[in-house]
Amino acid sequence: MAKLSTRDIKRKIQGIKNTQRITKAMKAVSAAKLRKAQIQLQATRPYSEKLYELINDLAMHVDREAHPLLDIREEKNIDIVVVTADRGLAGAFNSSVIKRTTQEVKTFEEQGKTVNLILFGRKAVQFFKGKNFNIIKAYEDIYRDNVNLRFTSSVGAIIAQRYENKETDAVYLINNELITTAKYETKLRKLFPIEPEIDLEKIDKMVQYNIEPTKEQVLENLLKQYINFQLYRAMVESSTAEHAARMLAMDNATRNAGEAIKKWTIIFNKARQEAITTELIDIVNAAEALK
Repeated sequence: MAKLSTRDIKRKIQGIKNTQRITKAMKAVSAAKLRKAQIQLQATRPYSEKLYELINDLAMHVDREAHPLLDIREEKNIDIVVVTADRGLAGAFNSSVIKRTTQEVKTFEEQGKTVNLILFGRKAVQFFKGKNFNIIKAYEDIYRDNVNLRFTSSVGAIIAQRYENKETDAVYLINNELITTAKYETKLRKLFPIEPEIDLEKIDKMVQYNIEPTKEQVLENLLKQYINFQLYRAMVESSTAEHAARMLAMDNATRNAGEAIKKWTIIFNKARQEAITTELIDIVNAAEALK
């Protein structure tokens, strides 16, 4: 590498300082967004879990033939909903979902199953599109506005129709979920079919339901709401984890920039000392030459 002048080193240090200011600002923005997203997430999780519990209980009390969405069949065709972000600069946030998805697709295909993908987020679309994957739907720029049920309802209707028409035998969700502000995990969840989880210790305490007006109408509404809200929760989980991941990534980048500034400051001081020493030697040699 060519030796840099003190002017070039100064410019490099200034460039790093400018980058550090940007990463500090991005960290502050992500922290503010994270606080708002956490409030939304705290309101979403309990409702989602209670809704699943209700569906689980109902599935044990009703005839599973009462609705096609309760049908359990051999998994030959599988749909996977992949939830990533629209933007990067969040460490391994998007790559962890993509890696998990490719692993699951490979595992299912090795079992002789056909896998189809429904993609949420530009990063998933950019990676999977144009490759050897079966993509049913791809959605980009879905986080431009706040996550809303209008979008998840439209996708939920597509998923429900595919399951009712037996175009798919199982639907899975892959997304990142926030554990703490410093940690997130990539989760794989089964959306359909709903397979009742029976707790033998609580079997005698199971809630008995009087269904009005009819079980068909109640199941129809609850199952659709279940699909839509589970998709909504996946997006809220992913969005919250994204803000946390970006905040941490920008914090690391800011600290790395600080270390780089220290390193180049030392290099600059050494270069300046060398330049001063060279000038002094030239002056001394010139003075000696005049004698």
